[in-house]
Amino acid sequence: MKKSIADIMAIRESMQSQIILRDNVDAEKEIHIIVGMGTCGINAGAREVFNALVDYVEEHELKGVRVTRTGCLGDCDDEPMIEVHVPGKEKEIYKKVTAEQAVEIIKKLAK
Repeated sequence: MKKSIADIMAIRESMQSQIILRDNVDAEKEIHIIVGMGTCGINAGAREVFNALVDYVEEHELKGVRVTRTGCLGDCDDEPMIEVHVPGKEKEIYKKVTAEQAVEIIKKLAK
């Protein structure tokens, strides 16, 4: 489905609060969640996972949590995938994550 310039501008406008939310944290103390959003990830549902995470952070006004997206995380068969970086801990990688599972993961991290 082709998007018009007006469609793209509307998407950009709707994403502004998420960009501000994403960039308003201290990188040394933050929890950083990265969602793989390559073509394979998007086809497997990564957009829904990303949106669920950002919505949860925004709705619960979580401070010190950053949600970003990246390209392919390298294991297409296990998409959607997320990487979780918690200060002082090894990164964790979750595979075949649903939006509901992503919310449960962030709930545990935010405690």
